[in-house]
Amino acid sequence: MRLTTKIFALLDVISICLLAYPFWSIVTHLNEIPDQTLSQIRVILTLPMFVLLFVSAIGLFLFKKAGFIAYYIQFPFRLIVWVFSIGFITLLPEILNLNQSWFDILFKICFIAEFFRLYFTIQIHRQRL
Repeated sequence: MRLTTKIFALLDVISICLLAYPFWSIVTHLNEIPDQTLSQIRVILTLPMFVLLFVSAIGLFLFKKAGFIAYYIQFPFRLIVWVFSIGFITLLPEILNLNQSWFDILFKICFIAEFFRLYFTIQIHRQRL
């Protein structure tokens, strides 16, 4: 149970590393956000998402309630902003020079895996109480 939460915390750290550059680009270019509503929503949600990743990573690593709550709050943001726990696997087609269909498959796997993570997080949180 604790090992699983530490793995989830590690996945959040990986997400922080992968989101750091886009986050910095957003912060330094706030005046260049496109006028489309969806783009503005994604940019606005990325900012608290980045902060919540730190809270959940630290909280889950230390097995604190705040880590679980932060993950529950960020779950819908993850789906909208596409910051998935195992989202780093979507970089494999680019690294291995695979075609676009591999990205589509891996993206769907990431989406499904996020729901599995939510399920396991809830189960661990219930056992903890």
